[in-house]
Amino acid sequence: MVLREFMESDAEYITCWIGCEREFRMWCADRYENYPVSPQDIIDNYIACSENGDFFPMTAVDESDVPVGHLILRYTDAERTVVRFGFVIVDRSHRGRGLGRKMLELAKGYAREKLCAKKLSIGVFDENSSAKGCYKAVGFNECGSSESFSVLGETWNCIEMELPL
Repeated sequence: MVLREFMESDAEYITCWIGCEREFRMWCADRYENYPVSPQDIIDNYIACSENGDFFPMTAVDESDVPVGHLILRYTDAERTVVRFGFVIVDRSHRGRGLGRKMLELAKGYAREKLCAKKLSIGVFDENSSAKGCYKAVGFNECGSSESFSVLGETWNCIEMELPL
């Protein structure tokens, strides 16, 4: 697996990996208003977010250059030392094989070496135990709750996690 910059054609894969609205909200919280999201919605959002040079969408591809995972990295501070991961997703047919962990390890290296990050952060819904376990396996530690979201008639708490580099 290698990590490369997001290409517009990757958006079609990402939308196919989301099986239901619950998974969709676990992936994006309220960052997209409508479900289902279209590939063009993702492309338009990424174009808008990329305007200031602080946003880096990445895609993990297998040995055949087929997308198997995706995430974004973005600076959260003016000094450009803290990088936040988000929109982490792995192809549904490949989940449970450690690909998420491998993709996050590659993203950690990219953040440290290319973006000169000193610390990483990520948010995860408390209800998303598999993602939380993956993030812990990569070295993230819980550092508190950030906010609550009303999702599908439930209240979901977002747990903040961070990893010094």
